[in-house]
This record gives sequence, C-alpha cells and structure tokens, in this order.
Amino acid sequence: MTILRVDGLEHAFGSVMALDGMTFEVDAGECFGFLGPNGAGKTTTISVLTGQLTPDAGTVAVLGLDPTVDPVETRRRVGVLPEQQPPPSFLTPREFFEFVGEIREIEPDTLESRIDTWARRLNFENTLETLTTDLSRGQQQKVMITQAFLHEPQLVFIDEPLVNLDPLAQEQVKAYLLEYVEAGNTVFVSTHNIDVAAAICDRVGIVVDGTCRLLEAGEYTAADLRDRFLETVERETPVEGDEDGDVAVDHRPASASQNR
Repeated sequence: MTILRVDGLEHAFGSVMALDGMTFEVDAGECFGFLGPNGAGKTTTISVLTGQLTPDAGTVAVLGLDPTVDPVETRRRVGVLPEQQPPPSFLTPREFFEFVGEIREIEPDTLESRIDTWARRLNFENTLETLTTDLSRGQQQKVMITQAFLHEPQLVFIDEPLVNLDPLAQEQVKAYLLEYVEAGNTVFVSTHNIDVAAAICDRVGIVVDGTCRLLEAGEYTAADLRDRFLETVERETPVEGDEDGDVAVDHRPASASQNR
C-alpha cells in the first residue's frame, strides 16, 4: 500500500529551482532512503511533505492527507526528526517530552512508560532532569530522536538521524529503526551517509537537482551503492538537453524482501 505519494513537485527560491518535477512513492512498511548531495532538494522536499512549505506546483499525499491543505493534521499524525535541531534549551528532557505528550495527546501513564523505555534504550536515564542546554550534542540528538517516536506514528521523517551519536548509540538507533519497519511502520530517512542508507533502507532514491533518480532493482552493498550514487550525481550534473525520467532503486536484501 502506498503511504506517501509525490508527483511533479516544483519549488523555486528566487531564481534557484529547488524542486524540479520531484516524483516518487513510498510504501507502508519500508525504510525509504533519500540520498543526495548538499543543495539537491532533500530538505525542501521534507518541508513540503510535513506541511511546512507550499510548493509552486505538483501534488503530495501523506497518509491520505494533503499537507498543503491540512498541515496541522499531517504533522499531528507523523513523526519528524529535523537535521541537527536541538531541543528547547530552557527545558529538561522530561519537561520537553511532557510538552510533546500534551501536544500529541498521549495519556500521562502511557507517556511516562514511553519516556522510561526510550531513556533506557538510548542510555540517557541520568540526564532526564538536566537542562538540555547542558547536554552534549549527542545527548541532545537522543532527545530529539525520542520526541519523533513518542506518539508511535505510522510514518516518521528523519533527517541525518545518526549525527553526533557515538558508535553504540548509532547501532541502537539503527536496530530500532529496523524493528520499527518490521512492525509495519514506515521510515523516510534523508541522509548524506551511504553506509547508513545501505544498512537500514529497503529502497534508495538519489536526489539530484530537485529530481528523484532511482537505480534499477537489485541487491547492493555500501560500496555498490556508493559507486551508483557517484555515477548518478555525475551523470545528472546539469547538461543542456538532459531530460532523463525518474526510475526506481531497490537494494533490499533478498531475505528482507521475502520477509516483508
């Protein structure tokens, strides 16, 4: 079942075309990787999908909603982890989670249980009562990851989820994301990190100049994906008369495809 559909998105910032016919779909129960160089259109696309930006043209459907028409309900139903955005500096993690719980309408007892679970999962039980401004960047990232999943949404948008995390925390987050997807939920992960995409993503869309270019179906290692990424980016460097269309990339292991 398609849970997210993007068709012909266009958006310009002045004379810069950030999105130029962006088109792709994401199915329920998959981890979709959005891989691309700086300035390719990844963050702009996520801003549209989460109702923070209205495109100049094109259509979007997220969980059956149009985020350009109903941005509040869209953001209520999805989880969002922005890239390198710290939690409010004047709150402790627990206070921040309580605020999120109120906005997300999570029952107090359920919220406390989920806070405890995430604090144990990511090893920050001892900092729940510390002002977030006094936390390391890695600890702040753990707090932001937690807030994205507290209401247990069907779909989560995450931008560079492993930034600032130590190796142990990175493995813990990757393991959770795989469990989350295996349970039938969907992750949309934007990243520059090819190793991360190869480790956790079922399919990978390569973003170049505001379009989504996918490779052919297959099973890829990180090295293969790196080569294909470089080939695609180099091939799609603006050349007059280049009008290649969008295609699909699927590098999920055969075992994963059979189990889903």
